[in-house]
Amino acid sequence: QVRLVESGGGLVQAGGSLRLSCAVYGGTFSNYGMGWFRQAPGKEREFVASISWNAGNINYAESQKGRFSISRDNAKNTMYLQMNSLKPEDTAVYYCAADKAPVSGIDPLTYDYWGQGTQVTVSS
Repeated sequence: QVRLVESGGGLVQAGGSLRLSCAVYGGTFSNYGMGWFRQAPGKEREFVASISWNAGNINYAESQKGRFSISRDNAKNTMYLQMNSLKPEDTAVYYCAADKAPVSGIDPLTYDYWGQGTQVTVSS
């Protein structure tokens, strides 16, 4: 059984930074494409960033380019999302997801495993 556990969310002022972590238990993390998604109240879940099994393929949603950075440590079975210059519109529950395919994309339906989410709140 594969389990994903996010951490690192919290309350931060606009312009601040947070680093989210996603620890993966079970399965073979180093084979998985991984992604971050977020969902704000009343909105659909949206793609934030994805990273392939060896970090050779990285993608960001347009609104996150230059502010967010996705990374992974296969030795620690952990993925990260460094978020800088946070804005109030970044407020959402952030989810990590694992795709059994080595290269993952922007479509949440292609992901096989999901974490429970971590709340990020950015105050103005």
